[in-house]
Amino acid sequence: MDIADIFKEMDFTWSERQLALKSKVIDFANRELNEDIIRRDVNGEFSKSLWQKCSDYGILNLASDLDGNKISFLDLVITMEGFGYACLDNGLALGLGAQMLSIQMPIQEIGTAYQKEAFLKPLANGTMIGAHGLTEPDSGSDVYNLKSTAKKVKGGYILNGQKCYVTLAPISDVAIIFASTNPKLKTMGISAFLVNTDTKGFTKNTVQDKMGLKTVPIGEYVFKDCFVPEENRIGKEGVGLSISQHYLKYERCAIMASQVGTMERQLEECIAFSKNRKQYNQSINNFQSVSNRLANMKLRLETSRLLLYKVAWLIENKQFSTLDAAMLKLHLSESFYESSLDAIRIHGAKGYLSEFGVERNLRDAAGGLIYAGTSDIQRNLIARLLE
Repeated sequence: MDIADIFKEMDFTWSERQLALKSKVIDFANRELNEDIIRRDVNGEFSKSLWQKCSDYGILNLASDLDGNKISFLDLVITMEGFGYACLDNGLALGLGAQMLSIQMPIQEIGTAYQKEAFLKPLANGTMIGAHGLTEPDSGSDVYNLKSTAKKVKGGYILNGQKCYVTLAPISDVAIIFASTNPKLKTMGISAFLVNTDTKGFTKNTVQDKMGLKTVPIGEYVFKDCFVPEENRIGKEGVGLSISQHYLKYERCAIMASQVGTMERQLEECIAFSKNRKQYNQSINNFQSVSNRLANMKLRLETSRLLLYKVAWLIENKQFSTLDAAMLKLHLSESFYESSLDAIRIHGAKGYLSEFGVERNLRDAAGGLIYAGTSDIQRNLIARLLE
């Protein structure tokens, strides 16, 4: 199917049911999720109670099919867009998205009945928190340098290695760990395992402080002679890299959906502030430097939203590619960062002070330039795929 055929079929009209999903999650987040955000951000405090509220509401079940009523990928995207519009806690949105897309979705789609019962069910109901362990000290974008190993033994595997910069690691109960079962085969020898983090030989290291997204912890894993039962391997031996790359494309799409909602809220707040803020006996939105920033924010919002909806539609119709995911991740993360900087400039000194919450979005947006593949890596991918 060529691009002309795709656009003939593509329809961005949301159903009443989908709009109701978005409206309801906005009401929920406004009512339940914005308590004490400034203090929690300053202290780098993860709220288990808010996580549980999201689970009880049904957020974590968006990527599961435990009740036979799994919603579409488009439903997930518009729900998370509404979540980002109303929830001030970008760290919470990131954590939820990371677990759903990089842990729950693989188990849902390729996991065994045992894995769904033992891991997916408690992840979806909030009694377990999961993390995704791929990055290592010498292996981030360069996955060919992965050093962690999984040696086959009777009944399972012995894991040895280290993972770093893992979202939710310090508070996780289970992790998907990628390790080499056959180092001679390089990337073709990487396999994926579900590992309980309280397993003997598995260590979760201390929370690491960071510039933004302070309400979601990151940390490191170290595993030394850690036994993992064979029934905890996801898929066949040697398909770990394929699993990671496949679901990373989903993650690059939906994990950014909440940021589109946040950008919409940002723009509304900046418009309201610029109308009410007076200088030289007039509203500051009359000044071209301010109005131009508002125009740029609107343009970034609409182009990001259109690209998000397009890629979500392609995913739903099993037509999306690495190129689509890379373009969306690059454009949306860069747009959120630039609009967050514009929001500070529009608010002036007030925007720079932490107590008003404007500057927090800029610090949080900077993380989006790095996680799920840096902007530079996305540009490299795009350029290579154009050849």
